[in-house]
Amino acid sequence: MDDGQHVEGPEDGGRIEGYWNLDQLVADLSAARGRWRQAQQHHAEYGAEGFPSRANLKKIMESLCGALFPLRLGPSFVRLHNEDAYVAETLQTVLSRLYGQIRLELIYAMKDQPVAAVDGQAARIIAGFADSLPALRLLLDTDVDAAFLGDPAARSVDEVLICYPSMLAIIHHRLAHRLYDLGAPLVARIISEIAHGKTGIDIHPGARIGQSFFIDHGTGVVIGETAIVGDRVRLYQGVTLGARSFPADEKGALEKALPRHPIIEDDVVIYAGATILGRIIVGSRSVIGGNVWLTDSVPADSHVRQAKAHYEVTSRVEVSAPHRVHALIEEATDGIGENI
Repeated sequence: MDDGQHVEGPEDGGRIEGYWNLDQLVADLSAARGRWRQAQQHHAEYGAEGFPSRANLKKIMESLCGALFPLRLGPSFVRLHNEDAYVAETLQTVLSRLYGQIRLELIYAMKDQPVAAVDGQAARIIAGFADSLPALRLLLDTDVDAAFLGDPAARSVDEVLICYPSMLAIIHHRLAHRLYDLGAPLVARIISEIAHGKTGIDIHPGARIGQSFFIDHGTGVVIGETAIVGDRVRLYQGVTLGARSFPADEKGALEKALPRHPIIEDDVVIYAGATILGRIIVGSRSVIGGNVWLTDSVPADSHVRQAKAHYEVTSRVEVSAPHRVHALIEEATDGIGENI
């Protein structure tokens, strides 16, 4: 190089040096971060205390699932004679770890308050969450029953609990929603995204869902933050309960937390691929057919269907290539190609 600095290239088996100024790069990147943080002080990054960990929360959720359903979702050594001991030991550990994750969120959310206030709020949240676990277990039992009763392929409630991805998503949602209500929305959102990654079912922890909820198959289901779902509602794969529009303030920024997702009343069935958008109401006992696009409220006992498609049936023989036509006819004479 012109400055006489030696460059050790790949052919020398070493690092390339001299093509960049490392000190300047580090300084420029630090300045860029500083400008961003200065401009986004209301969304400032976490500091030295750390950040709630997706990896840790994944382990916490696995343990919580085991504590709620020890004989089915717990480790293989759990039996009737030792399940209470397993639940006690698991909860003692997992609730302590969850407290630590909640505290990390609150250090940021309450950054202008003393540490004692952060610790007190984290303690209040984890105590409320722990007290809710028996009621959440009873609520989840109604979801398991709904899946078993609503799916003719289900041979037992145990099969539903162990095999159905929708149950994993619903368990995560019930726990995440409770944390969301108690004041830990970031931890709750991470938990919902853990389930989303595992199941393909995306339920925002803010969504309110009644008892006996069943998602059949489930892949591609999306339920938005302000959606309200009543009791005994059944969804199929690919259903979206989404927002139709996103209001902005005078500066053009999207307004947060406004009610913008549907209200689904009790005993509604929504079939595969249906898209329901906006703050509309789907009345009780209604049935929304597959692939319906719905942006207006419908009264109770409605049946919304997609318009019938016009189609034409042609013989596969007639549209086949000429050399295939003769072969198919010959096969048909032997009774082989009658159903082609």
